[in-house]
Amino acid sequence: MIKTIIGLLILFWVLGIVFHLLGGLIHILLVIAVVMFLFKLISGRNRHKG
Repeated sequence: MIKTIIGLLILFWVLGIVFHLLGGLIHILLVIAVVMFLFKLISGRNRHKG
């Protein structure tokens, strides 16, 4: 599910760059999605160690 959200955000980000529509908002959403993905990845690894 998170990969789908990230994929959609990247698509909207590219469209935002191309059409200059809501570019700032898309950049913010993309950064949030990447941070969420990294947090899930890191917390998932820590959970498996213990």
